[in-house]
Amino acid sequence: MAVPFTLGIEEEFQIVDPTTRELRAHITQLIEANTPLDEVNLMAELHESVVEVATGVCTDIRDARRQVLANRRKVARIAERVGMSIAAASTHPFSRWQDQPISDKQRYLKVLDELQDVARANLIFGLHVHVGMPDRREAIAVFNMARYFLPHLLALSGSSPFLEGRDTGLKSARSLVFERLPRTGIPERFDGYSDFVEYVDTLVATGCIDDGSRIWWDLRPHPRHDTLEFRICDIPTNVEHTVTIAALVQAIVARLTMLYRNNMSWGVHRTAFIRENKWRALRYGIDGRLIDFGRRAEAPFVDLADELLDFVEPVVDELGSRWAIEGVHDILAAGTSADQQRRVYEESGGDFHAVVDWVIAETLRGVPDDATIERDAAMGHA
Repeated sequence: MAVPFTLGIEEEFQIVDPTTRELRAHITQLIEANTPLDEVNLMAELHESVVEVATGVCTDIRDARRQVLANRRKVARIAERVGMSIAAASTHPFSRWQDQPISDKQRYLKVLDELQDVARANLIFGLHVHVGMPDRREAIAVFNMARYFLPHLLALSGSSPFLEGRDTGLKSARSLVFERLPRTGIPERFDGYSDFVEYVDTLVATGCIDDGSRIWWDLRPHPRHDTLEFRICDIPTNVEHTVTIAALVQAIVARLTMLYRNNMSWGVHRTAFIRENKWRALRYGIDGRLIDFGRRAEAPFVDLADELLDFVEPVVDELGSRWAIEGVHDILAAGTSADQQRRVYEESGGDFHAVVDWVIAETLRGVPDDATIERDAAMGHA
């Protein structure tokens, strides 16, 4: 594999009042409390109760893990300075979007003017994984094939079972909230990169979008970076699950690229079929059954997860990611964040505060303190 398949990971966290357990519009306070010594860039989003952090360009999954761990620790430390906590889950269990202030930045006001309450209600938190693909021709070929695996990634990452004080019965309520926006969901396939460029240019010329950044599909060629950006995932509460999913995304891209370079292809199925699997993934998560389109039959997700691991087997050692991808077994055994949140909710007698407390604690479980992160970085450890 000549291309290194670099990684970039973006995580969007809830800003939570640890006393009331409610979302708090404190992004301005966090940014003001950030100092050069913190060595982390905090980014605002549409709602002021969201804080986003991103890694730099990571050479491999060990580098990515180190940066993700450091980012979680640093943003948590900054939040503590202003009396807040961070929480990694794709919806808050009971806070309502109607009560959350909106950013007054011009670019967000423009979005609000166009989308109105669809944007205001989009109070969700996600995980985005970028994989470096500088050859745009290869990128579109891999994009077309990788769409098949998007429901698998969603099933492994579900962390949004609750919404506005209700158990939705879903594993990823975030997915349906987000799909109310235009240009979201499972994308169509394209005949080539020029076909994709023509699509974007047509939307710009007709006033639908300003640029490609207003295309919010579950997977997209990034409009500014030479990456494929996987946007389908809920944000895992457990940091090691984030690392596992990022490693799996990288391995999928590397394996599909290998096939493409050998004039082979993975089945490019109808978008409508992939959407059927996305529904099953957001509804049932790892406990459900997805459709195996090749066999035209249902299969338990756990079986398909094993098949996915077999599929990426030829590339994981060269990527150095076997140890991270084996974390899929941990997710299947322990359950996703959605499964564990629901378990806490039931065991607490229906106490959403207990759920928030669990998410806050779990967000930093296994995240080392600053001194340990610095020591491991200096020693070259993951």
